[in-house]
Amino acid sequence: MAKRQVTTVVSALVLTILTLTGCTSTVGGRAVSIYEDPFQVAGLPTTSGPSGPRTGVPDSSLTASGATGDEYDKLALNAIDDIQSYWQSEYSKDFHGTFAPVPKFYSWDAKQTQDGQFCQQTTLHLVNAAYCRLDNSIGWDRGVLLPTMTKAFGKMSVVMVLAHEYGHAVQTMAELATGRTPVIVKEQQADCFAGAFMRHVAEGAAKHFTINTADGLNKVLAATVAIRDADTSDPDSVHGSAFERVTAVQIGFTDGPKGCAAIDMNDITRRRNNLPQSYGSDADHGELSVSQHNLVELSKAMSSIMPVSTEPAYDFRGAKLGCPDATDTEPVTYCPATNTIGTDVAALAARAKANTDVQADFPTHIGGDYNAYIVFISRYTLAVQNNLHQQLSGAKTGLRASCLSGVITAKLASPTRTVANGDLALSPGDLDKAVSGLLTDGLAASDIAGNTVPSGFSRVDAFRAGVLGNQQTCESRYA
Repeated sequence: MAKRQVTTVVSALVLTILTLTGCTSTVGGRAVSIYEDPFQVAGLPTTSGPSGPRTGVPDSSLTASGATGDEYDKLALNAIDDIQSYWQSEYSKDFHGTFAPVPKFYSWDAKQTQDGQFCQQTTLHLVNAAYCRLDNSIGWDRGVLLPTMTKAFGKMSVVMVLAHEYGHAVQTMAELATGRTPVIVKEQQADCFAGAFMRHVAEGAAKHFTINTADGLNKVLAATVAIRDADTSDPDSVHGSAFERVTAVQIGFTDGPKGCAAIDMNDITRRRNNLPQSYGSDADHGELSVSQHNLVELSKAMSSIMPVSTEPAYDFRGAKLGCPDATDTEPVTYCPATNTIGTDVAALAARAKANTDVQADFPTHIGGDYNAYIVFISRYTLAVQNNLHQQLSGAKTGLRASCLSGVITAKLASPTRTVANGDLALSPGDLDKAVSGLLTDGLAASDIAGNTVPSGFSRVDAFRAGVLGNQQTCESRYA
């Protein structure tokens, strides 16, 4: 977050309000939303079984130039085999023409001194996986990239990356992109196609792989978060922020390939709405210290954005309130009996620690101030629900809290807000920090007892619905 400035601190890209459409099915003549059961994941049951390669399944017969047949080449080729099988059956349902499998694959070791070639560039020290339009091929670094991703997020993260790259091949085949198509659109579509394939795996339909919809899917999304554009104003930023990447994956997982084909620059611009895209003159790059003063300013902002008839009291002496009808959820607790939000400021500030150390591997968690502020906001949303006489315990309570926190978060970026209504504003990267926290422990998506649903996908999806919607979106979705 950042202090508000005299000039507008956000890019007011569009004033159009994005209307969310809910997927529904019909049961006994009644339209039932896929969000009806909070313990489901976009209509699928929450599972906690294995994630990764299936045992006892023969390896794929596919081959790659330069491959050595090590475990990472086998992992990559088995993944591509499943991805190709998926598109073989799905492609004609949404796109014209006939599906043609990618004919060439390349493998290299970025640690080796021997110079190889992929897509007319040297593979020397090339830590990457990519689709090459020049010869319709896909390549990967088996020496650094795939082992590093596996260590940080598990083997399904490698499958996710290759599903993204294969998405570019499908994009080219279906003529969804041209030379004039913005790179961010191509990348969002590829993320979306990867999400569609991951649903196929979650449904148990893949030959070589399986994934559970709790921890397994959480890790895949965390990998997507890690490989993000940390500064979207950087000209080299082409993949999108973590929030944008996860959004695209969730569109694919929920709506399938047809939803991916609908992604264009207008869609991305609508989703960005008034959200900040540049740090501007903010020397702290959006890091605002967690202090009692700044929390008071945030409380003013929350009150103006989502007012309630009975304002909660704030106690900054700690989060151990000894509440008779709630559990302490340190570092911030909401007590319905006294309508009080108690905060352990020091503990909350510790949660806000940024990732400043140089990391050899992918960061498994995005640290920073909004990781803390979103928890504080979520406890206020429990006070909002209390004012509306809604249930304060249970899965839907936690998901409503996440959703309403998303609404408040987006409104913090409004250029019409005044300093009197809270002297702070949303910064680029804040949404990414919130998403990472929701995937990590989900405290911002918990009820008054600190309980949350096991699916990080569902927690993030609720937050995303709030950011892109409004309070009514949350009320209707999690009624």
